[in-house]
Amino acid sequence: MSNAALQSKIDDLISGLPTDLFIAGEWRAAQGNKRFSVENPATASELTTVADASIEDGDAALSAAVTAQETWGDTAPRDRGELLRAAFEKVLERTEDFALLMTLEMGKSLSEARGEVTYGAEFLRWFSEEAVRIHGRYSVAPAGTSRLLTLQRPVGPSLLITPWNFPLAMATRKIAPAIAAGCTTVVKPASLTPLTTLLFAQILQEVGVPKGVVNVITTSKSGDVTDPLLRDERLRKLSFTGSTEVGRHLLKSAADRVLRTSMELGGNAPFLVFQDADIDAAVEGALIAKLRNIGEACTAANRFLVHKSVHAEFTRKLTDRMAEKSTGPGTDEDADLGPLISESERDKVHDLVRAAQEAGAKLKTGGGVPNKTGWFYEPTVLADVTANSPIFHQEIFGPVAPIIAFSDEAEGIRLANDTEMGLVAYAYTRDSARTLRLAEKLDVGMVGINTGIVSNPAAPFGGVKQSGIGREGGFEGIEEYLETKYVGLPDPNAGN
Repeated sequence: MSNAALQSKIDDLISGLPTDLFIAGEWRAAQGNKRFSVENPATASELTTVADASIEDGDAALSAAVTAQETWGDTAPRDRGELLRAAFEKVLERTEDFALLMTLEMGKSLSEARGEVTYGAEFLRWFSEEAVRIHGRYSVAPAGTSRLLTLQRPVGPSLLITPWNFPLAMATRKIAPAIAAGCTTVVKPASLTPLTTLLFAQILQEVGVPKGVVNVITTSKSGDVTDPLLRDERLRKLSFTGSTEVGRHLLKSAADRVLRTSMELGGNAPFLVFQDADIDAAVEGALIAKLRNIGEACTAANRFLVHKSVHAEFTRKLTDRMAEKSTGPGTDEDADLGPLISESERDKVHDLVRAAQEAGAKLKTGGGVPNKTGWFYEPTVLADVTANSPIFHQEIFGPVAPIIAFSDEAEGIRLANDTEMGLVAYAYTRDSARTLRLAEKLDVGMVGINTGIVSNPAAPFGGVKQSGIGREGGFEGIEEYLETKYVGLPDPNAGN
């Protein structure tokens, strides 16, 4: 596609986007007609502006969700599921629009963005099927003198706060189970990437999701708008994906009202390579685990722990493959890696690399800022990283692979667990007994064995320690939006 044709396509897409607030089934301007800019990180230029919600706008969105909850919670599960199925099909029909939009506002390559459309849409299909599988039970009490009835009901109006790195998938991963469970929602997308969520809201409107079931508020003042909602007695649940620092603040606010919470927070994933690993396969898995989404993923491999006997070979091969990767706008089909989300995030990555070098790490490739417009960073490999280096303990969120050697399995596990985070770990080994030991001893919520990717809509996603609370996806995902109610019944045989 020529540059002129691509620009024409971009202009048509942007001009046709909804950019206002979506409240009670209507697109409306923010109070005072305030708006803020959304930029393309590959060019540092403005894409468009969107409505900048106020506290009053947030209150209006919650009021719409509360009103809709009165009937939505009693809507037939099949009807809820069919709406999600229709949205699934509609999203896939517009794969190219969603992919291009995510590339423009977030930076990832078009190929990765297309993959996210497939992944994000799968949450709609998965939870369309789970909507009709909300269960209860009936049993005889142990003493035999009464009966126990349990049933599940929707939690109620929910505030969903999504991050910028997976604009579609993080929205569908929260909105789909809420709809399936019968909960209404107020969705607050990241201010850096609100356009994808607005387009998805338009899809929900087109397939017939009732007014007020899903409300979307975009704002440049997230805390100012969401904190009053967390204090509102009508709100029943908070689901947040983002940094641990922000998650801690939200948990404190949610605690005042004992809100149901789901938190998917930071990661610091170890990638272990044992002496019996297939090194070529491990390198391929490392590239996936490190470079997916330009390294801007909570599941990204953050620390490469390699057995000393294969350390040199793995380092050499990973360095060679990383050095081959090119950077460029996500719309450039020849570029391997797009830009990071912002200048400040790019600078954080560069600061971590320099601090690691100052602490003794050896730069094998990369380590610099390309001389081009946009927030790009070179794919980087650091060897001989020490366990006390800042880069070992902080989430990098960029295309940087720090490598440290270990001497035996026990040390590898100790280093892997040496973090306050516990989202995911990866390990390459051909020893089945070791695989089982790792599954039990790695202090994380998810483990990938001989694979560089674990995310799957049919699997429970989430972590332990300061990586979060609750699970998204899988059979467990809908449980986050359901309350269990117990009903005690008399023995129906009494008196007969």
